Order: sequence, then C-alpha cells, then structure tokens
Amino acid sequence: MIAADKITKEQARLELENIAREMAQADIAYYQNDEPYLTDAQYDALKQRNLELEARFPELIRPDSPSKRIGAPLQSGFNKVSHRFPMLSLGDVFSIAEVKDFIAGVKRFLGIDTDIDFMCEPKIDGLSFTARYENGVFVQGATRGDGTLGEDITENLKTIRALPLRLSGNVPQVLEVRGEVYMAKSDFFALNRKQESEGKKVFANPRNAAAGSLRQLDAKITKERSLSLFAYTWGEVSSPLWHSQDEFFNCLRQWGFPTNPNNCLCKNIADIESFFNNLMEIRASLAYDIDGVVYKVNDIALQERLGFLTRTPRWAIAHKFPAEQAITKLNNIRIQVGRTGALTPVADLAPVNVGGVMVSHATLHNEDEIKRKDIRINDFVIVQRAGDVIPQIVGVIKEKRPSNSKEFDFPHICPQCGAHAVREADEAVRRCTGGLTCPAQAIEHLKHFVSRDAMDIEGLGAKIIEDFYNEKIICNPVDIFTLEERNRGDDLFSLASGLHLERREGWGKKSVENLFAAINKRRNPSLARFIYALGIRQIGTATARLIAAHYLTWQNFFGDMINTDTEKLLAIDGIGPSMVQDIIEFFREEHNLMIIDKLLKYLKIEDFKAKIALDGPLSGRTVVFTGTLSQMTRAEAKSKALSKGAKVAGSVSKNTDYVVIGSDAGSKAQKARELGVKIIDETEFLQIIG
Repeated sequence: MIAADKITKEQARLELENIAREMAQADIAYYQNDEPYLTDAQYDALKQRNLELEARFPELIRPDSPSKRIGAPLQSGFNKVSHRFPMLSLGDVFSIAEVKDFIAGVKRFLGIDTDIDFMCEPKIDGLSFTARYENGVFVQGATRGDGTLGEDITENLKTIRALPLRLSGNVPQVLEVRGEVYMAKSDFFALNRKQESEGKKVFANPRNAAAGSLRQLDAKITKERSLSLFAYTWGEVSSPLWHSQDEFFNCLRQWGFPTNPNNCLCKNIADIESFFNNLMEIRASLAYDIDGVVYKVNDIALQERLGFLTRTPRWAIAHKFPAEQAITKLNNIRIQVGRTGALTPVADLAPVNVGGVMVSHATLHNEDEIKRKDIRINDFVIVQRAGDVIPQIVGVIKEKRPSNSKEFDFPHICPQCGAHAVREADEAVRRCTGGLTCPAQAIEHLKHFVSRDAMDIEGLGAKIIEDFYNEKIICNPVDIFTLEERNRGDDLFSLASGLHLERREGWGKKSVENLFAAINKRRNPSLARFIYALGIRQIGTATARLIAAHYLTWQNFFGDMINTDTEKLLAIDGIGPSMVQDIIEFFREEHNLMIIDKLLKYLKIEDFKAKIALDGPLSGRTVVFTGTLSQMTRAEAKSKALSKGAKVAGSVSKNTDYVVIGSDAGSKAQKARELGVKIIDETEFLQIIG
C-alpha cells in the first residue's frame, strides 16, 4: 500500500471511491442483514485508511465517505424512530501513539496543557440501542439505524431482563439512555447448539446473534434468546443531573442500569496505556466480546466546548485491537480500468481465511508498488485486510519463490480499448488515453453519475449500466433522462417500435415503471449533487457542497467557470490551485459542455439551501481568521463561526464580510485593508456570535 504521505491526489481519489463503495456494502451486511462479511479488524482498517487519505486531501472527502456515515439505511418491517439527538459513531485509532495524538489534539483545541481525565470503557461488540423514559417509565426503544433514523424495537427491548422498565429516585422527566445489547459467549454457544440441533442457521459470532435476536419482528423470539446489555451514554435529557461521565455512571447504577464493571477513570496517558494493556490480557476471559477501548473526556463542560465533527465527537475516540494476517499464493495479476482511465493492478489469490473472512483478491495499487515490494505471479504473499477496498499484500516470502520467477511487466496498452496507457511525470498512475471512447471509462462515469451520493437513481445498478451501455441503450447521462420516451418509441431518435424494456429477460411492466419513476424522481437534483455527479477529477461530495454553498446557484457557478473566473473558487477554505485547475479543465472540454447543455433540458437544478443556523448572527457571511487568538484556538473559533451560519474561507477577497485578526496578523489583514473588508478583533467576534 502506498503511504498516505506519498500517494498522489488521483490515486487517493480512486482509493477513497473504492473504500466508500466497499464499506457501504459492508454496512448493509452488518447493520441490515446481521451477516457481516468483513471482520471488525478488516472494517476498521478500511475506515482508518479512509481517514488518513481524507486528512491528506480534505478536498477529496466524498458525500458517501465512511467518515460521514454512521450505519446503514433501514429495512422495512419496523416502524421508524427519528432520533432527536443523532446516535453518532466514534473515530478509531489503532496504537498508543495515535491515542497520544488524539489527546494532544484535544488539548490543542482547548488551548490547555494540563492532564485531562478520561473515562475508559471496554468497547462492546454488540448492537447499539436507545431507551426513552418519560417520568421514569420506559416508553420507547430504538436501534441506531443510520444515526438519524432508527427502528422501533420497544417490545423487543422489554424482553431483556437487564433493562429497567421503571426508574425510581431523582430521574429527569425525559431521559434517553443509550448503550449496547450483546449476547454473552456462553449464551451464544448454547444458542448455536440449539440452532444446529433443529437444523437451523447457526450464527457466525455473538454480535450477529445479538443483532439478529434483537431485530426479530416477533418479540417472542427475542425473549427466547438470552440477551444482555450495558448502558454507557445518553441522548435527549430534560435536565441533566451529572457533570461528568463518572457521575453519569453513578446515576445509571442508582436507576438500575447495568454498566461495565471494567470502566475506569484514568488521569493521564500512562494510566490509559496500562488500562488498554490489561484489557488486552483479560479479553479472552471476559464473558462477552469486545473489539477495543473507548476513551471519553470525563468533564461534560469540556465535551461541550470540543463539540463534534461531521459524525464523530471531538471528545471521544475508540482504540481498536489490531488486524490479522495470512499467507497464500498469488496466482495472477490482472489490470482494472477506472473512471479516470487509471490502470489498477489486482492480485488474484488462492482463497485464504483472514480473520474469519475468505479472501481471494488483493489490491496492488500501481506499478511502483509492485516494483517496490517485488511482487510476482506465483509468489507466496502475506495478506492483510487493511487499508483498501480489498485486502492488501503486506509482503512477499521470497524463500518460497520459484526459480523461474519473472518480474511483472506492467502493460502500456489499455486492456479494455487498446489505447496507449501513459504515465505523467508527477503521477504514480498509468492512465488510458482513450477517454470516453474507452468502454471501461464510459461505464464507470455512468456508474458514478447514478450513484447514491450523485444523482441517486435506484434501479440503475452496476450490472444494468454495463448491459445498457454495451447494448447502446445508455451511452451518456442524457440517455438516462430520454430512456422513457425512447422506450415508447415516441422520440425522434428511436425506432418506431421503441426499446420495449419490459420485454427483456428478468424485466416486466412493473420493474420498468419503477425504473422510470426513479429516474423522474431525480429531475430536480440539488446543486451539490449535480456538481458531484459530473465526475470532475478531485471533486468529492464534501468539495461539491463547499462549491454549492459558495455559489448558491448553478448559473453563478457555471458562469464563472465558463469565464475562467477562479477568484471565488480559490477563496473557499479547502480548495487549492490543483483542484481549481481540474475544474477549469473540465469546463474547457467541449464534450462536457455539450452533455451539460443537453442535461439541462431535462433537469432543473435546485439552488443551494443552508440547513443550519439560517437565522444565526453570521448566516450567509464569509469570515476569514488570521493571527493568533488569545481566548480560544483557531479551530474552536472556526467551529463557532460555522455553527452560527458563517462560511469560513481561507483567503481574503472582495466577497469576504469579516476578517477576524489576532496577534501577529499578516498578509490577510493587509489585503483586507486594501479591499475595504471589515476587520474585527477576537472580542468583537465573540460579541457578534453572542
């Protein structure tokens, strides 16, 4: 695998795209079907690699990024429950060094250098739940779902004896207690013996068994399964009675909730390291499965100051246990062609079990990676599920290499279209020059256009896109929105008989109607979705949203791009010259302009609408920070500005509303004076935001 600090932007973009796709499938398998095909270590490795690449290239953050996702869309069968306070997930680290970096980041954000107390808790490998109490009486239970919308499992939760149905003592009028439902190892083994004796499906692990049992539509089945739970946090609370995690656990115990007896308040990094190592030693002897340790800032006031990132709190982190490796034979190296023409080598392996998952393929990234690791066909290799959409090859066991072994000769011709594959001087990727005449690139462009975070057209999956392209039914995005009239044969370009998709094998009248309904449902895309769907290099979902928030309308954005006016683009915090160059190049391409022009005959792009702080004191204002602030860190100031509706830019332009200056303010303050932009100090900024 290419180190994060060595990878090129295009390599990172492709890898992030693959990771997002793989993890979305894994989420559905895990959260919806309770049949994960990735081990926790494998899943965590993907998530960690995703975070590394996003930290290096924040402009590549996708709307479907795993860093923005919490769970998976809900299945039908349960009533839906809207979480008043989202059920967020945690960021992951995998070493004490990373834990130290996390703690240093917390201190840096808060601007303090003294030790901070952390509550350390074993991370239970189960299914998250929330239990709502009103006037001390349990009234509703729900799963996490996608973090915003969960499933109503009230009756199922009632069957778990560890859950108190009525609370006594000093209890808030409204209280949501959250935690993890799990199945003890002994109960898991007993359940599997029973399942096997009855000729029924056995469960892969206790987590699957717990999730499958809790999400039964018939609560009687749930009751028959021996489920347990630990409570560890809260959601909505009318009047909190605690000021720290430690105090909250005391409240939970007084109310009758089980809490993990191994929870420990640690005063410094030495205590934390000792706690982690001790838990590793006793892990196998615990009555339940754990997959790591959670560290939370103990002080609630500090938690509130730290706030949240997109889907994770700044004040908590999960320290996961390490991944597993295996040895197998590399049978072949084949080349895949991506949307941008990148030629990516993939290793075909003799199937091997890695951490409970059968692995038969591994990514090789690019030709430099093959040469650096000296990977050859018929080698025996060490495989690890970490760092990419499919497993990676960590190294080669050269002592087992055949005597007639030859170095792999990376192709200079595209295996899909026969065009030359060239490598630019500053890139590690070799790229097909065929453009959209290359079927692989054209198909991948279409897949991207209809994907969930782009136009999100249900019914046009990868296989259908490939079939429709090969049969010349859909060759470009415009063809999608003319499909219905071409199917009837009432447009100028179809045969009189039309396409008649309903006559295709596996299709029917209803499935065709559903497809057309899904297409018609997407004729009014949001500005951010449409920009992302265009497939501009380096433009992920997060960047598309930044652009949409800055320009507000398609007309504004398109007009500036046609006129090569890049000033506004460069002013957006997180967009650099390289990205701007790719955007401008996209709009210089005549083919792209022709497709956009035709698309706009069938689509009406919605203007951008901010979803937070619409009435905030900085709503719609662009703010730039410069110099050293004294009352808070720059990161905290930016976070406060964003929460009040501001746009935070990285450079000063005529469109800037405020420049907030601290000590040692430099060129940004000078440019603000030259442009006549209002300059305020930190005190004035705090007064404005209240």
